[in-house]
Amino acid sequence: MISSASTLQPSTFNLQPSHLSPNILVVGDLMIDHYLFGKVERISPEAPVQVVEIEKEKMLLGGAGNVVNNLLALGAKVSVASVIGDDENGNWIKERLSSKNIDLSLLICQSERNTSKKTRIISSNQQIIRFDKESKDDISKESEEKLLSSISYEYDLILISDYAKGVLTDSLTKKIIAFSNIKNIPIFVDPKGSDYSKYSGATLITPNKKEAELAAGIKIINDESLKKAGFNLKEKYDFKSVIITLSENGMAIFEDEMSKIPTVAKEVYDVTGAGDTVLSALGYAVAKGEDLKEAAKFANYAAGVVVGKVGSATATISEIEEYKKSLHQESSDDFIKDFESIKTLVDNMRQKGQSIVFTNGCFDILHLGHVKYLETAKKMGDILIVGVNSDNSVKRLKGDKRPINPQYDRAYLLAALECVDYVVIFDEDTPYELIKIVQPDILVKGGDYRYKNVVGSDIAKEVRFVDFIEGRSTTSIIKKIGNNNDTNDK
Repeated sequence: MISSASTLQPSTFNLQPSHLSPNILVVGDLMIDHYLFGKVERISPEAPVQVVEIEKEKMLLGGAGNVVNNLLALGAKVSVASVIGDDENGNWIKERLSSKNIDLSLLICQSERNTSKKTRIISSNQQIIRFDKESKDDISKESEEKLLSSISYEYDLILISDYAKGVLTDSLTKKIIAFSNIKNIPIFVDPKGSDYSKYSGATLITPNKKEAELAAGIKIINDESLKKAGFNLKEKYDFKSVIITLSENGMAIFEDEMSKIPTVAKEVYDVTGAGDTVLSALGYAVAKGEDLKEAAKFANYAAGVVVGKVGSATATISEIEEYKKSLHQESSDDFIKDFESIKTLVDNMRQKGQSIVFTNGCFDILHLGHVKYLETAKKMGDILIVGVNSDNSVKRLKGDKRPINPQYDRAYLLAALECVDYVVIFDEDTPYELIKIVQPDILVKGGDYRYKNVVGSDIAKEVRFVDFIEGRSTTSIIKKIGNNNDTNDK
């Protein structure tokens, strides 16, 4: 049986965690992605080749390092285990990891190895040429033993990023997977090569279409051959699940059945590192409690963000949220957040210099007064976050007959309004704890609070008041309904 994205329920991506930041280990080939950006305006007089005038240079962590960067951008706690050379490039990698507060105790130096460095020359957003300097032989037995003994297996999830540069030897990979299974730690693999036996028993493997064809020995030309290839890999190598990435055709997920998710990429400038982003986003989402289908949707959005950038790139939670909005495919559920999710989002908003507006209320029966109030609040800043009293909170404030509408209904209707960016339900009598998390630039309250002590005024940079429309209130609506019922009874 094959299901498609249209049969899947809209995703919330609140990424409810067992704890705030998942602890993820990345094992794989570290390298440097070196970029030279320039312009081409002439052909060399020495040979029929383009002359690139270099204008900018950039060096980034590549390979498994790009997986690390993606996880950090999403907010994970990251460790990395690898073997590098005792050389200038290896020292650069150590310094860069250290600057990101990554523990270097799982990083093994092997003196005779060349640390991988890939140099790309780019002009007008197009790669012109790439040249590599690296070692691709298997690491030494001594390095393998040091690396294996340094891993503690106290992680929420392990990601294997194999670039076939010699770190992930058959024996090392098999032992890491075996130990992970004993400890019940999910282990996801981005593979290389055509023989996946060294990855046998992994929780998930994520080949692209070409890699899957080579490993399964099946040419993928339609859904039937795709299904055959995916389940061939799953059964032959005892993987719990398989995801085959299909470029412009999205992803195929193989669990008990095959399901497909269409691509969401709008513009593709560079696919460099897109596989790293998919692996990272899948691992992050699963470590935060999402099932594999929801994690795959999340990873699909993350990939849509990074392929619109040049070079090895990352996607933050905020960028993914904005990207989803730009596609106009989201459900209002996507904008109902819990305390932890909204904290991640507001942290990203502040980094981007966006001003945050906050207001709160019961919003029991949504009416004209509410909508005009919220539209006015939205105009005061870039992002409007609305706190909504839970059902228990409303009952404590207004009595057992309230609320009329349950908290999810109230939150969903608010989230559906164009002027509202995010909605958060709080269970306390006041939104003070939520305001402490949001740290709004502007706190908005109704005009009836103008001469009262406003909860959160000690936190917000500014408090502003908006007058309600006279005669428009939930209480008056309830009273009107009651009066109409009394008249009908007579």
